[in-house]
Amino acid sequence: MLKKNNISSDIKKKLVVLAAPQSPESEQFRRLRTNINFSSLAQNVQSLVITSAIAFEGKSWIAANLAVMYAREGKKVLLVDTDLRKPSAHKTFNIYNGWGMSGVLAGETKVETAINKTFIEHLDLLSGGPIPNNPSELLASKYMDNFMEYTKEKYDIVIYDSPPLLTVVDGQILTNKCDASLLVINSGRTDRQDALKAKEVIALSNGKLIGVILNNI
Repeated sequence: MLKKNNISSDIKKKLVVLAAPQSPESEQFRRLRTNINFSSLAQNVQSLVITSAIAFEGKSWIAANLAVMYAREGKKVLLVDTDLRKPSAHKTFNIYNGWGMSGVLAGETKVETAINKTFIEHLDLLSGGPIPNNPSELLASKYMDNFMEYTKEKYDIVIYDSPPLLTVVDGQILTNKCDASLLVINSGRTDRQDALKAKEVIALSNGKLIGVILNNI
């Protein structure tokens, strides 16, 4: 159920599955959700990282809309902003970026305190939090492993919005830790060689690439 009075026009613009549920874009998100569900039957995908080769390919937009689509299916969903260098998910859902993920991984706050409910039923958000000095080390830490174990017990699916793979090592760490990865490629921006390099990075990290999303066709 949606709290319609709290949904601004700006939020609707970012969440196409709410603004235009019958649009071709929304239908593609339904198809994406269905394809992941079929993949989950064989691979038990409960933690999913959405990443890209470079910046500005639309991965955060896709992560947010996919999270909403899962919530509307009735799944209990947690969207986690793990782009600790440039967090943005809190802006999409108009939520205060308090302690967030960086505070949890630094041991400064409890997970339960940092997670926020959104205006969408079944969907929670953990924002990125204040930008730390050591994001890669935090994501590779035991705190991260403990966080992932805890959230898998509490949620049906956890979606991680990751930094670009070719920019920093953070995304590679996440592809190794998560059950599956989706690679976003922007048809008007991504260089072919960058896309191939990103695919190779996921393979080198022993990540499971279950699909590629071609954005901005």
